[in-house]
Amino acid sequence: MALHVLIAPDKFKGTLTAAAAADAMAEGWLKARPHDKVRCLPISDGGDGFGEVLSNALGAQPQSLETVDAAHRPLSAQWWWEPQRRLAIIESARIIGLALLPRGKYHPTALDTFGLGAALQAAAAKGARRCLVGIGGSATNDGGFGLARALGWQFFGPHQRPIKSWPELVNLKTLVPPPKRCRLPITVAVDVQNRLLGKHGCTRIYGPQKGLTPADFPAAEAALRRLAMVMQRQFGKASHREPGSGAAGGLGFGLMAFLGARCVPGFQLLARHARLAQALRQSDVVLTGEGALDASSLMGKGVGELAQMCAARKVPCLGLAGVIMPSHRWSRWFAGTLGLVELTNPEDAQSRAAYWVTEAAAKLAGQFSAGLTNKV
Repeated sequence: MALHVLIAPDKFKGTLTAAAAADAMAEGWLKARPHDKVRCLPISDGGDGFGEVLSNALGAQPQSLETVDAAHRPLSAQWWWEPQRRLAIIESARIIGLALLPRGKYHPTALDTFGLGAALQAAAAKGARRCLVGIGGSATNDGGFGLARALGWQFFGPHQRPIKSWPELVNLKTLVPPPKRCRLPITVAVDVQNRLLGKHGCTRIYGPQKGLTPADFPAAEAALRRLAMVMQRQFGKASHREPGSGAAGGLGFGLMAFLGARCVPGFQLLARHARLAQALRQSDVVLTGEGALDASSLMGKGVGELAQMCAARKVPCLGLAGVIMPSHRWSRWFAGTLGLVELTNPEDAQSRAAYWVTEAAAKLAGQFSAGLTNKV
């Protein structure tokens, strides 16, 4: 009997976009089960690929933008516009993303979110009534300092000395907002719920991915703590205590504090706009995947959230990944899983990711047909 199959992967970071992964999975599934009806619906939790996935779901059109990256190098970037809703979609990783920088060349203390300001200004100039911003995958740890400066905020230390780099925020005395503030309603898609400060804050948890070392932690934490304290003292905002304020090196905090944005889990935002619940009702089985299935996959990441949605609706969910870390929890949420490294070596899995995703999808489809997976 032909099945209705929903193919809904996130990106395989560093190798395949979510859309490319979906195409490879669909090809593999149809090799094993050519009579099934397959629908591709790539997903994102707010990081790399968020703009492409959401714009495809909403029919938004790409817009060009001249700005700078996290190191202030000139950059031609892209955002998306949906005119009927007057909706702007911005993916921070396209502007201040870690993947845009040469590996190891820049220390996070020399990087900031300044370039993102041009995208928000472009959306406002277009007449946006709402802006959706995905902030995962950033290279920065500045608490939104650069973005605020791009929008006209001024930061002063002792003796009204201007502060021009985020590590200097440790000396912050006064914040001065611009005469005309940006009033664009912003919803921020975050892929983590960490707060700005503390042992689970952005500096200690995600800073090392961007180049911060344990020796850098005290100074970086002190700078962001001072920023949060002065913001609360002057404007009564305790945004640093909000879930998601630590996302993207504190950019979640910056967007809430300086622009009044609202942070929401990125996958939930995508699921709502892409009508994912409706797609699940029309599906007999779901195939999803990402670069690695590990503990973080079940902590708000798209693939884990999708698997839990499937379980609640009694729809079998199959998971593919480059590598799958051992866990007894997979069997609770996935009817079956398969890692590319179970089929080949890690180097080959990375260099020929599309090929091996296709092969893995075909194998999982065959196992599902043969009843070798738990059909829920």
